[in-house]
Amino acid sequence: MPHSIVGVDISKDWLDAHRRSDGKDRRFANTRTGRRALIGWSDGACIAFEPSGPYHRALERHLAAAGVGAVKINPLSVRRFAEAVGCRAKTDAVDARLIAAMAAQLELPLTPPLPETTQDLKALQIARQALVKDRTAAKARAQSHECAFLKRQTAARLRHVEAQLAALDARIAALIAGDEHLARRRDILVSIPGVSAVTAAALLAEAPELGTLEGKAAASLAGLAPMTRQSGKWNGRAMIRGGRAHLRHALYMPALVTARFNPDLKAVYQRLIRAGKPPKVALTALMRKLLILANALVRDDRSWNQKPA
Repeated sequence: MPHSIVGVDISKDWLDAHRRSDGKDRRFANTRTGRRALIGWSDGACIAFEPSGPYHRALERHLAAAGVGAVKINPLSVRRFAEAVGCRAKTDAVDARLIAAMAAQLELPLTPPLPETTQDLKALQIARQALVKDRTAAKARAQSHECAFLKRQTAARLRHVEAQLAALDARIAALIAGDEHLARRRDILVSIPGVSAVTAAALLAEAPELGTLEGKAAASLAGLAPMTRQSGKWNGRAMIRGGRAHLRHALYMPALVTARFNPDLKAVYQRLIRAGKPPKVALTALMRKLLILANALVRDDRSWNQKPA
C-alpha cells in the first residue's frame, strides 16, 4: 500500500493531489470534470483525504461510484502527524503530501463508503443540531429582553425554530422508515430503555459503524473510553478525550433517564455513586455502557428485552 496512495487536500474550488508512486503533484478543479480527471490521474491508487464539510462529499460519491478505495483521515490526526515529522509549513500542496504519507506509512485501512440514505441522514442531523443551538440561544435572549418589541420578535423566532425542528424530525423519521436496514437498527435502539426515536436517529447518523465494532471500540468512537495517565511513579486520574462530540451529546440525556428507569444500568449507576464516584463520572460510565450495549444489540440483531439464545 505505501506506493498506491494519492493524497488529496480538498477546498471549495480545488483538489490538490500528491501521487506517491512518482512524487508528482497536480491541482484539479473541484467539479464533476475535475473529480473525474483526478480519478483517472490516480491510476487505480487509493485516494486519501480529510473530510471538509460539504466540499468532500461529492468526491466521496465519485470514488464510490468508480469503485476507487478511499481513506478518510481526521484533520486533527493529520496536523499531529505533521508535527511528529517536523513539518511546519501549511499549504494545500503540503497538506496533500502529508495526507498521502500518513495513509501510506501508517497503513490506514480503507473507509467503506456510506449508503446515500445514511449520508442524507447525517446532513439532516447536522441541520437539526444547528436548529437546537438556535433554539437555546433564542431562549436565553428571551429571558434577558425587557423591550416588548424584542420579546415579540424572539417569541416569533422561537415558534419558527420549533416548526422547523418538527419538520426536520418528521423528515428524519420518514427517511429512516423508508430504509429497511435503518428502520431495523432504529427499532433495536429504541428498545433500550431511555433511548428515544430522536436519540436513535442521532446514533444512526453519528455512528453508522454500530454493529460492526469489536469489544469496547464503540466507546473509543465517542471518546468515552478512559485514557490512563501514568509516567514513572506518577499516576494521574484517567480521563476521557477525543472522539465524536455529537455522539457523546446524543447519549447524555439517555444516560440520565437510564440512571432512573433502566434496571440494569440503574444498578451500575448506584454502585458507582456508593463507591464515591462523582455523578458526572457515573453518568459518563452509563453513556459508555449504553453505546457498548447498542453496538452489541445491533451486531446480534436483537432487541434489548430479547434474551440471546
